[in-house]
Amino acid sequence: MIFDAHMHVGDFGPMMNVRIDTAGIAELMREHEIDGGVIFHPDAALVEQCLEAIPGLYGLVWANPTQPGYLEEAERLLEQPRWRGIKLHPLIDGFHPNDPAVHPLMELLVARDLPVLVHCGHPIFSLPWSIEELAVEFPTVKVILGHMGHCNVVYINGAIDVAERNANVYLETSGMPMPTKIREAVERVGPDRVLFGSDIPFHHPKIEIDRVHLSGLSPDLVERVLSTNARALFLGE
Repeated sequence: MIFDAHMHVGDFGPMMNVRIDTAGIAELMREHEIDGGVIFHPDAALVEQCLEAIPGLYGLVWANPTQPGYLEEAERLLEQPRWRGIKLHPLIDGFHPNDPAVHPLMELLVARDLPVLVHCGHPIFSLPWSIEELAVEFPTVKVILGHMGHCNVVYINGAIDVAERNANVYLETSGMPMPTKIREAVERVGPDRVLFGSDIPFHHPKIEIDRVHLSGLSPDLVERVLSTNARALFLGE
């Protein structure tokens, strides 16, 4: 079975032209044997509907440090056991990953031993080297580079470099088009710090799952990427 480290719910507007509701998430999970995962959206109430309806799902708090009350909201949600970390999207929300306003969020994660997933792969705020500044500032927080550089090989290579030199940095595979880079990431960073993600509904889980299978990894390492690593990271299993 598969644990998905990168799932969205909701409507992402006319520019993206993608949307999915709780029923759609549940259907995709059944169809592709995804028995667990983490899900997020700026509207926490929408995420909570999914958590109530679908066993095996956990929430990440979409924290936007440019908005009032962001810290109190994150603290409230992280007190609940099915919220398992924070999601940051510096590109959409318009802040530098290592902005001092992010630091109180990281302190919450330090206290709870929970990870942060940061969108990675687009200038100006979500390049791997910018996120590295945050990872270096908080070396005890596990920092996940979402999309591990996305669709640009320079950023993909940069994401692997950043993870290789920082033991608290993890790589998540969704939307990254090169199967061979998944294998390279495991070989260079280690078998424990590469996580499968689908990026539902922006990408289709079948394509993302197939990419891991086509990476050239041995079956035991495919299992680690598709399931074991994320369960250990988010759930402590």
